[in-house]
Amino acid sequence: MSLTFWKPGTAGPGSTLDRATESEGNVVQSAPNHSAYSIQAQRERLPIAKHREKLMYCVEMYGVTIVVGQTGCGKTTQLPQYLFECGWAADGHVIACTQPRRVAATSVAGRVASEIGCSLGEEVGYTIRFEDVSDKERTRIRYMTDGMLFRETLLDPLLSRYSVIMIDEAHERSLYTDLLLGVLKKHVNLLCSAIRRKRPSLRLIVSSATLDATSFLEYFTSGTSPEEATVVSLEGRMYPVEVAYLQEPTPDYVRKAAEVAWNINLEHGRGDILIFLTGREEIDRCLEELAELLPTLPRGASRLTLLALHAGLTTEEQLRVFEPAEQGFRKVIVATNIAEASVTIDGVKFVIDSGFVKIRTYNPTTFLASLSTVPVSLASATQRAGRAGRTSSGICYRLYPASTFASLSRTIPPEITRTDMTTPILQLKSLGIDDLMKFEWVSAPPAESVLRALEGLVSAGMISDNGRLTVVGEQVAECPVEVGVARMLFSSKEFKCGEEILTIAAMTSVQDIFVIPDGGAQGAIAELERRKFTAEEGDHLTLLNAYNAFKRYGQSSSWCKSHALSFRAMSRAVSIRSQLKKYMVRFGLPIESCEGDAKRLRQCLILHVHPTSVLFTRKARTGWVIFHELEETKKTQIRILTEIEPDWYVFKYSIANDDFHSFRIQLQCRLLDHGHKYQSRHNGATR
Repeated sequence: MSLTFWKPGTAGPGSTLDRATESEGNVVQSAPNHSAYSIQAQRERLPIAKHREKLMYCVEMYGVTIVVGQTGCGKTTQLPQYLFECGWAADGHVIACTQPRRVAATSVAGRVASEIGCSLGEEVGYTIRFEDVSDKERTRIRYMTDGMLFRETLLDPLLSRYSVIMIDEAHERSLYTDLLLGVLKKHVNLLCSAIRRKRPSLRLIVSSATLDATSFLEYFTSGTSPEEATVVSLEGRMYPVEVAYLQEPTPDYVRKAAEVAWNINLEHGRGDILIFLTGREEIDRCLEELAELLPTLPRGASRLTLLALHAGLTTEEQLRVFEPAEQGFRKVIVATNIAEASVTIDGVKFVIDSGFVKIRTYNPTTFLASLSTVPVSLASATQRAGRAGRTSSGICYRLYPASTFASLSRTIPPEITRTDMTTPILQLKSLGIDDLMKFEWVSAPPAESVLRALEGLVSAGMISDNGRLTVVGEQVAECPVEVGVARMLFSSKEFKCGEEILTIAAMTSVQDIFVIPDGGAQGAIAELERRKFTAEEGDHLTLLNAYNAFKRYGQSSSWCKSHALSFRAMSRAVSIRSQLKKYMVRFGLPIESCEGDAKRLRQCLILHVHPTSVLFTRKARTGWVIFHELEETKKTQIRILTEIEPDWYVFKYSIANDDFHSFRIQLQCRLLDHGHKYQSRHNGATR
């Protein structure tokens, strides 16, 4: 089989992705591996190095510096180090750099720690949800997810420990990136003062490879002095990237990706392969197709190490992709868009881009979250190609024609426009932002999402009739879990089952505790092992059984393996439970056992069928269930469900319904009085 791609410079369509390196020719030369240089030499070779003085001048003179540079120029790793070297971390201050994903925060922190010459967690550390590898006294450069920094604003609205905050990969427009930018621009408190006005020494850097600099500049200068913000453009990439296209669209891009990867291994020299697909199912299928070909690998060809990278993996499993390939082996990493930004995988020279991405959208009317496969944006396609040029020159194979690339939309809609706003609005309220109409959104969420979120918070007793947080609402906002899970913890006091609810909350915060192979004898044996933990009432109590057994039998990896459980997932649940327990103690919530009373436990779950559910193959006896998550893939499914009695819910609903209807009318009147675009298009109470 031969590759049927157009190449730049031939008669077919090409790419000018890296104009700065066009003069180097269309043939990719063998660039020296960056590991051959000393760390200091590597830093000096990065394109950002020649802009060091300009960047430091802009940070000194402007409150907001918008940095735009191509993938691989060194923004994420070098800019925090420049700030550290120039004294911005003096007097106990910290330089923060946020990332949209946890794997980016952990991997980049490790890279920067090695460049500085310290152990991870000392001068350089990271913080992700339920995992803090940093030192309050010693850490001066702190990488973290944007959600973690946003949570810090709940405890310290002025973020007084930080001298510089760098919002990296802002083009991804994650939910908490948008919220952070809004809070950092103008934190609406009693004095309606901006953080920058309260703390003139605070500096903000907004960084991305594909950021629309003009729109962000306008955002940060509207209502303030034009001299408050500036843009710095970084030109050049470390290594050139050649781009090739398919001549015709492929009907099965998963199979084509495996085919192209196989041909690369046969026809090209050293260099690892990174494949972009949309989700776990496609990743597993691609890896299976490659695994089936392994016995036919000809003598002399590199052996293949097949690896997956997606959000469903544990941190340890994700970090495996960064380990160097063994002698005589080539890594093939099949990933979702988690690998698009700030994740430098040394040795990758070949990128295969399927041209698709899976995004989550939320319908506030039906409360249904959908996972939809859509074409990538121009920004994402450019980011993906750039992965091939991080540590050496490389090639990006796009599994679509060049005409398709030209027709792609510029960006994917921001996450804030397609997500449930319940938890974000509760957190904004906790910050003192009571009038959401005056909050300066980067992109405003849909009106119906805001209304439904407010209604839900009122019905749960977290927002009072006057629109302000209740005591319970303030406490729930501090918990590092979704509103529904946090409210469940607080209700455990009423039903006297805090011990068990704490465990269930921790177990629903991890993914895939059961390891069930698809089909075959092993799959059947694993399913029999899972049934040992199955509770007839449903998944929540099944998770409780699994956790209690894990603790009872010594938290052993060998025990987990023999009982079809993931040792890493179970260990993470133990860690999460211990952290959530601190919140329960802090809020005076009793941690008492229901002593096996499953009815009380199930009643507590009501506060708020997937194939993996124990109820998937049998009907709930009562016909009523509560569920942890609702999503739509190929069909609508609910995950983690438990049987309830119908009169438990009907009674609660009948009481709350009148309050719902009254509040919606009041809320709509207030919105209309403001003349704001948040005018509801839906009348009547939520059912």
